[in-house]
Amino acid sequence: MTGNRFGKWVLWTAIVCSVLLLAGCEQKTINEILADPSRYANKEVAVAGTVTWSTSLLGNGVYEIEDGTGKLLVVSTSGVPRKGAQVVVKGKIREGFDLSTFRLPDPIASGLVLMESSHKAR
Repeated sequence: MTGNRFGKWVLWTAIVCSVLLLAGCEQKTINEILADPSRYANKEVAVAGTVTWSTSLLGNGVYEIEDGTGKLLVVSTSGVPRKGAQVVVKGKIREGFDLSTFRLPDPIASGLVLMESSHKAR
């Protein structure tokens, strides 16, 4: 009987841990982030959208994604997906990021970016 209880305990522990990990990185719309950037600042989020432009140099780069609710700039240290790619990006939202070294469109020059930790392109 104790083996059966231990198995149930392990199963419930795994379920609870999975739920907590998923809650820590919720998928958001870009509009939700733009509407209240301080709420998401320095927090891990996931965003899905289409790459509208990208540029890279030596494995580092910047790209913009659009999800139908808005556009968001993504900074990557592991390469960038091509224009038109469908992506799911995970990372931390940063406000006031210094983008003076890049020539950026006006809506993005505000300094609100997603610092990518990973992305999956489709």
